[in-house]
Amino acid sequence: MLCARISSRSLVSKKIPRDQLLYLGCGARKGLEYVSRLLVNQYKNASSLPVQAQVVVCGAGVVGNSIAYHLTKEGWTDVVVLDQSKVGSGTSHNGSGVLGLFKPSSERQIVTYSVNLIKELQKEGHQLGFKQCGSLNLARTRDRAIALKRRIAYTKPSGLECEWLDRHEVKRWHPHLYTGDLEGGVWVPGDAVADPYAVCSTLAALAQQQGAVYVDGCEVEHVVTDEVPHSQVVPKVTHVITSHGTIHCEYFVSASGMWARSLGEKSSPKVRIPVFPAEHFYLHTSVMGEAVDELPVLRDYDAHTFCLTRGHQFIVGGFERNAKPAFTSGIPPNWRQSLVGDDDHFRPIREAAEHRLPILKKAQYLPLVNAPDNFTPDGKWILGEAPEIDNYFVAVGMNGNSLQGAGGAGQAIAEWIMYGSLAKEMLPFDVRRFIDLHNNRRYLQERTQEVVGRHYEILYPCQCEYRLARKLRCSPIYSEQEARGAVFGTRMGFERPIYFDITHKRTDPPAQMPGGTFHKPAFLDCVREEYQACREGVGLIDLSSFTKIEVTSVGLDKYKQFDAEEAKSAGNQVVEFLQKLCSNDVNLPVGGVVHSGMQNERGGYENDCLLIRRAENSYLMLAPTTQQTRIMDWMRRHITPEACVSVSDITSMYSVLSVVGPKSREMLSLLCNADLVFYGHMSKEINLGYASGVLVLSFTHMGEPGYTFIIPAEYTLHIYTQLMKIGHDYGIRNVGMMTMRTLRVEKFIPFWAEELDSTTTPYEVGRGYKVKLNKEYFIGKFALMRQFSQGMTKRLVHLTLDDTFDVDTDIWPWGGEPIYRNNHYVGNTTSSAFGFTLNKMVCLGFVRHHEGQNVTPDYILHDAHFEIDIAGRRVPVCASLQPPKMPVVKMDGFASYRPRTRGIITQKL
Repeated sequence: MLCARISSRSLVSKKIPRDQLLYLGCGARKGLEYVSRLLVNQYKNASSLPVQAQVVVCGAGVVGNSIAYHLTKEGWTDVVVLDQSKVGSGTSHNGSGVLGLFKPSSERQIVTYSVNLIKELQKEGHQLGFKQCGSLNLARTRDRAIALKRRIAYTKPSGLECEWLDRHEVKRWHPHLYTGDLEGGVWVPGDAVADPYAVCSTLAALAQQQGAVYVDGCEVEHVVTDEVPHSQVVPKVTHVITSHGTIHCEYFVSASGMWARSLGEKSSPKVRIPVFPAEHFYLHTSVMGEAVDELPVLRDYDAHTFCLTRGHQFIVGGFERNAKPAFTSGIPPNWRQSLVGDDDHFRPIREAAEHRLPILKKAQYLPLVNAPDNFTPDGKWILGEAPEIDNYFVAVGMNGNSLQGAGGAGQAIAEWIMYGSLAKEMLPFDVRRFIDLHNNRRYLQERTQEVVGRHYEILYPCQCEYRLARKLRCSPIYSEQEARGAVFGTRMGFERPIYFDITHKRTDPPAQMPGGTFHKPAFLDCVREEYQACREGVGLIDLSSFTKIEVTSVGLDKYKQFDAEEAKSAGNQVVEFLQKLCSNDVNLPVGGVVHSGMQNERGGYENDCLLIRRAENSYLMLAPTTQQTRIMDWMRRHITPEACVSVSDITSMYSVLSVVGPKSREMLSLLCNADLVFYGHMSKEINLGYASGVLVLSFTHMGEPGYTFIIPAEYTLHIYTQLMKIGHDYGIRNVGMMTMRTLRVEKFIPFWAEELDSTTTPYEVGRGYKVKLNKEYFIGKFALMRQFSQGMTKRLVHLTLDDTFDVDTDIWPWGGEPIYRNNHYVGNTTSSAFGFTLNKMVCLGFVRHHEGQNVTPDYILHDAHFEIDIAGRRVPVCASLQPPKMPVVKMDGFASYRPRTRGIITQKL
């Protein structure tokens, strides 16, 4: 055998990195067999560059190899994998090798697939170091215990075995553990460990056996697209220029790890891939004998530390609260040589591990390994098709553990390429969740310092905002809001008031979010006052972060090949384009306003938007904040080269203020001379105060009477100031996003990314009346027709907790809680709030039939006892398919009140 001829000197001559050898374990024979296989694979990989391929994958790490493996397994054998060095020479082998299943559902599905794949490959005879050793997830504090119990509650129904243990039971699973300061922990027997480098190499070898071609030492210099004369049409990948020549391809996949961001700049247009490497450290002990083998993985979240065993050694790592960005001046060619261990930086993690495992105090440590890995701005993977270039896919940002998501991510990207879409929801990982801001190098470097540690932080729902890289996108009235006590959160980099502190004075420092809790939040009284203003007086909500898109026709001057007749039909083309995308009828009179979904072919939501017809050939769209990149990409991909249609992102040009409440019309009559009585959903362009060109809509997003103003950005501060002055005697209050959430949850209004996503249809959320099946073809029509006739397998329900729930003392539902009907698991909550009018806690959630049948109204309303599980406690709830009966709030008349305000604009202008 070849392994018999390999000596330690030959290993050195082949320059196998020392930290890779650490992962081989201590068995000499096993290590030599593995390295011999690796060297044979590397010899096979030395291929010349083909002139063409169906798919080119850049990066032969564990993720890139997984993509190649899954594509070739499905018969797509025309696959070429490029790497600037050799298979696994990047950061793939650096991870801990932990495969953790105790995660939110979207991540757990991907990791579960990874575990099953590696397990199956090892059964087939591949030596991958896979051991299903289980894990202990420890809690030092009561809040950590609640966080873990909440996770148990929504994880168990998925079939994952996990259980809460007290501190004495924890000791049974790990005899070396110190448990004196623990509340307890969660035992997850399905968690596993594997050798990251062995998995990486094996996937590469299998992909080659199935037809993939690997080309080593090949650097991508430029990804070339076709030339599209129509500026609105997304360009498509045509070929890739490399250091070995040019290869033509249909699809290009960036699985290039920490080089992905710079690779994204090597194309025209550039592709935005916001990732940044952080130094990530691992400490190995010397061999400590069989007594430390086969022990479960430890996660001491409150110490930001994890520990596992491999080859009779302990491996200690962690996610530091203040991480160190790596390669801040760019990744050098000899990047491995520039890495050094930082014992002082790692000391808190090492000491925490020694506290938890006293046996480590006697251990001999090998030199600290600095193994950088890629992190994203929000700590979630980046997967999907780039919005800038058609057929350019991205699979990067593994956030400290490439192996964990590699199998599932590879399978997802392969399915995306082969079928053009995914049956499962990938919204949390979609590459289109970012804007240019997120790809800014300075932004990424600063955010990386914080995002690493958040992996082990307690992220209290609605109460944990980022500290770093803030105040980047601000409303024109940000400073005024801050002076009036706004506590800000961030979405898409935009600062948005969560609520306004009622105790704050103008001369005080900026208001801050109080400490997080799973119980009644400290700011509930602030939200109550904002809520009452919206129901009884006037509330002012800044919605300037909303995405704003202009859809218009393109003139002849840009398209000389079109004749005059085609130009005349431009207006019709805009209507036809939107009619195709929208499930509601958008062919409105000028000035009309319509709320519509944009569906995919399965009938699921791709967008939830408001459309205002500004002219015969022009519409203005308001869409959710997080849709800024995603919906622009969706719309541009449906513009044909012949269409005279243009879509433009004008988000930064306008602010949006919503004036809500029964006194809003009376108050606004003092600022404008326009008739604010609307018949149906309409819009008008008015003068407001001294500002002109303000668009007013008879529509609010929280079910209360009022108006939405779309304001040229330069007028926003003036209008806000006048509204606050005049509104003083009407009880006007600034209102934050938490109150908006409360209003809409209580009234059973679904929102994007909570109830609405690409797997949810209008009929399932009670919006079937906004679907016009009598229209000519629109995307998703046939799927919705089928569902309309055949019925639904899930329904959104309104849930009110009964009187056994104590708002003041009990743990609150925050979304994600499992729903049980007659003791059968039937779904999960999506969002929740305290309903001040109902005086009850309210949740929204999806219910499925426990036997897989259609969900009918009878299933929800008759012979059904519903409960939700809140951190292990079942709480009875009342389920409904209709909004609750609440007092109807109407606009006040004009003669009932005379303001006493002086020195401000009080006459009609």
